[in-house]
This record gives sequence, C-alpha cells and structure tokens, in this order.
Amino acid sequence: MVELRHPSSSLGSRVASSPIKRDEDTSPLIHDHFSQHVEDHPRHSSRDRERSFWWQTYSFSSFSKDDPRFSQRGSRISLFLLLFVAIAGLISIFSILNRLNSPYLCIKDGIVLHCPRVKEKPSLWENPFSATTSWKPCAERREGGISAKASHYFEHCADLPPENETSGYLFIHAEGGLNQQRIAICNAVAVAKIMNATLILPVLKQDQIWKDQTKFEDIFDVDHFINYLKDDVRIVRDIPEWFTDKSELFTSIRVFLMCNRRTVKNIPKYAPAQFYIDNVLPRIKEKKIMSLKPFVDRLGYDNVPPEINRLRCRVNYHALKFLPEIEQMSDLLVSRMRNRTGSPNPYMALHLRFEKGMVGLSFCDFVGTREEKARMAEYRQKEWPRRYKNGTHLWQLALQKRKEGRCPLEPGEVAVILRAMGYPKETQIYVASGQVYGGQNRMAPLRNMFPNLGFTLPVPLLIYGSIKAVYLFRPVTKEELASKEELAAFRKHVTSLAALDFLVCLKSDVFVMTHGGNFAKLIIGARRYVGHRQKSIKPDKGLMSKSFGDPYMGWANFVEDVVITHQTRTGLPEETFPNYDLWENPLTPCMCKA
Repeated sequence: MVELRHPSSSLGSRVASSPIKRDEDTSPLIHDHFSQHVEDHPRHSSRDRERSFWWQTYSFSSFSKDDPRFSQRGSRISLFLLLFVAIAGLISIFSILNRLNSPYLCIKDGIVLHCPRVKEKPSLWENPFSATTSWKPCAERREGGISAKASHYFEHCADLPPENETSGYLFIHAEGGLNQQRIAICNAVAVAKIMNATLILPVLKQDQIWKDQTKFEDIFDVDHFINYLKDDVRIVRDIPEWFTDKSELFTSIRVFLMCNRRTVKNIPKYAPAQFYIDNVLPRIKEKKIMSLKPFVDRLGYDNVPPEINRLRCRVNYHALKFLPEIEQMSDLLVSRMRNRTGSPNPYMALHLRFEKGMVGLSFCDFVGTREEKARMAEYRQKEWPRRYKNGTHLWQLALQKRKEGRCPLEPGEVAVILRAMGYPKETQIYVASGQVYGGQNRMAPLRNMFPNLGFTLPVPLLIYGSIKAVYLFRPVTKEELASKEELAAFRKHVTSLAALDFLVCLKSDVFVMTHGGNFAKLIIGARRYVGHRQKSIKPDKGLMSKSFGDPYMGWANFVEDVVITHQTRTGLPEETFPNYDLWENPLTPCMCKA
C-alpha cells in the first residue's frame, strides 16, 4: 500500500502536523521512499514552487481520508478557523455600526480638545450641523426621587421622612449679581430635595457692588417656578405665619449651622450631599426652619447624586423664566440688532469684561501711560491691601498670570483675534459691558477694525472759548437700541437691565467671551443645552498671550494659529469636566443621545 501512495503525500508530510512525523519515525518504507523522491528531484522547478500550496492541500486531504485521526483533527482546525472568521466579521460589523451610530463628542486630553472630523465647510456663524444632532436636552425628564444607583451617596438616610412629608423649611439668601443669584437658586432647590425640605422662595440680596433691592418676583415668573417644580420640591412664597421671629432669618451673619453637639461649623464650599444629611438636616428637624446665608457655591457637583445635578439643570433651563415683559423687550432688542442695516443680518454678542474693577482685581499688567499705571496701583492698594502688600511682587505675578491665560483680553486683542478668525469689518456686534477702563482710547482698535460696533456722535464742547464738535464713540448696547422711555420700566432694578443683556447675548448668532464669570458660563451652557448649533467662542488666552508677545510672528502665521486653536473652542459637544463647569457645559448630567 505504501508503494501505491502518491508521491506528493510525502511532500505534504513535510509541512503537515505531528502524525506524519510519527509515521516517518515508525515506517522505514515511507522514509526510504521520501529519500528516493528527494534524490530524484533535488531542485523544484519554478512551476512546482507555484503549485506547492495546492499539492500540499491535495496531499493533506488524501492523507486525511486514509487516517481517521488526522481527519478528526483537521475538521477541528477548520471549525476553529471558521468560528474565528465569523467572530472577527461580527466584531468588524459592530465596530462599523458603532462608529456610524456613536454621538459626536469631543474628548479632552489635558488642555487640548480633540473633536471628530466633519465633511461640512466651516462657517463663521454656526457649528457644523453634523456635530450638533447627536445630543438633546433631557433635564426635564423626571425619574422619581433618588435612584438606587445614588444610594451610596447617602450613608445615613434613615432620618429622611417620606416624600409626601417635609423635614422643615429652608430659607436661602441669594447674594451677588443676577447670574450668581441664579446659581444660588438652583443649588437651593437641590439642597431642599436632598433633605426633603420645603423651600421658602429665596430672597435676592445684592452685595455692595449691586446696590439694588430686587425681589424674586421682580425678575422671575414665580407661578411658573413653583408649578414646574411641584413634583420635585415643595416651594412656598412666604415664611410660615406660625414663625414669629422673622428678623432672625434676615440678620447679616456668616453662614453657619448648629450640629447636635452644639458646635458652630461653617458650611464648606462645594459641600457634598452627605454633609447636609449629617449636619443640616438634624438642625432643620429640631428648629423647623433653617436659614443659610450667604448661600454661594455651598453644594458640590461630582459629590452629589446624578439626579441632583439633573435637577439643577431643570431649575436653570426650565423652571427659572424671566417675566414676560423682560422676554418681550429682549425680543425687540434682538430684532433691532438684526435689522440695523435695513436688511436681516446675523450679529455677534461680545461680553467685554474690561471694567476698572475687573482690571484691578486681575492684578495683570496692561498697556498704558505711567500716569495710568500709577493710578491703577493706588486703586489696587486701596481696594485689596492684603494682596497688594508693598507691590514689589506684582510684576512677576502679572507675567505669570498672562502666561497662564488668566488676564482679561483688551478690546484691541479681541479685535485682532476676531479678524484672524475671518469675521469681516461689517460684522454687527452687540456689546454687553460696563464702563470700559481707558474709555475711547482703549476702544479705538476694536472700533477701527469693526466700524459697526457702534455709533460716532458729535458732542459740543467748549474749547478755548469756542464751541467745537468732538466726536465720541458709543458701542451698540441696549441703551442705543431702545429709547429712554422704553427702558424706564427696567431701570428700577439693576438686575432687570442685566437680564436684558443676558437674553440678547443668549439669542445672538455668535457669542464671544473675553474673561471668565457666571454671566458667560451660564450663556454658553444654555446655548449648548439647546443643541450646540450656536457658536460660543472662548478664546485661548494663554496661547494668544504667546502669539501677541512674539515680535517675529507674521500675520499669516498668527491667523493659522488662531484658526487651528479655536476650531474646537466654539461650544461643541464635550463631556462635562468634573467638579465645576456644570453651568458652562451641562452635557454629561443633563443631555441624552438623540
């Protein structure tokens, strides 16, 4: 039988598995025949080498027919290969489908933001459509109380009463400007939910800068606020009548609470939810009413249940609505802004934070005369004596802050960045700002590059005994778009005017911030929440400081740096950074995949 075997079977035995080798060891006939075959054919022809694989396959199959052990093992290998190919194919299909269905999301790597590429051409006025359809707002969704997943946040929840009862009354003082108050109100609702307490309508209390006596109902729609949140937190308009010593709730003292041990303990900034369960709740149950004042940043973000963060978004984006007259006036200002040239045009809203107080508080160095810098040094020494000290360390501090991007952008710097991005000089710009430090001279570069920034009005002045016309520049603000009579009703409260600025900036085609603050954070967050379509430009001040300080950089290189740097800094979808930017980027806790 061995002599009748096809010669190619011996060739296949050289590349097959161990059973052939065992046959070679035990059968001298096979060994002799193989040796004779090799001697008869010492060298393969090129045609034989090309067909070697197919000869090996044939010998493999013919040999497997004769040896059942080899046939069984070969079938196992074939089955394994088929299974491997099937699994690899499924993985590839799922990977492709996952890529096609995965939402658009930018990933932050340190300070760099990496975003998926899109095929659409870049636009000055809108983010790419394909980048803005993956997410939708879902903070209005109610999931019924604290979920089981969040139970690890509350280690001692046995003292919490049922949801149809109340632990007591919580009274909050919301201090600062309009936007700081807004955040405090959102946090107050969240704290009341954590302790299952009844929230008394918060009191809006301005600090020394905002000398204004505005009530909650002067700015926000109270009925909508209470009704919208009725399934989350019980809210009442006034302090209960049975509580007689109401003056105790309004005394100007530091925020404190009395624990069961009767020790005074400050509420820390960004306190976790468990802190209120362990410390504030016992006091509320004992005294029935608890006052927290001031109430600024007294609740954390990544140390509270996800449902609480979602509730904060529900308050911010759905429950807190401005009064109808404020909304209507803002719509009128927006309409006039879009039609300033007689035909509909997009407009940009610029939050220019370069007031004297902001410049002084920043402790940064800016271009100016010796007299200006001397006056600023005196101002800083008067307002912030502990930080100023003797002033010898301020120059090094100013250089470090500018390098780190912690200095406000000057109007001229803003103008250069916007022109480098490609915005033409005809761009319509609405300015939300206080009195710009440096006045007309400081605004000149921005005005020259963007003439539609405002108006130039002749003002008669007496100069050397004769009256001459001096032309002064006035940026486009709400005061320029509306008459004194139209704004008269809103001048009663500073926060009403701030609300108009907020809404005009919120409804703009492009919003540009020049420095941090609650105003810019809340606007960028709200524009992201409604779909990321509207551009919200956040300049990279650190990188721009390097470019501005490079005397050898040409305009072309500067434009390239600006465009590349700010491609991803326009309010695109990205994960919420832990701990602090819920108001600027609500995506992770408050938005869902579309």
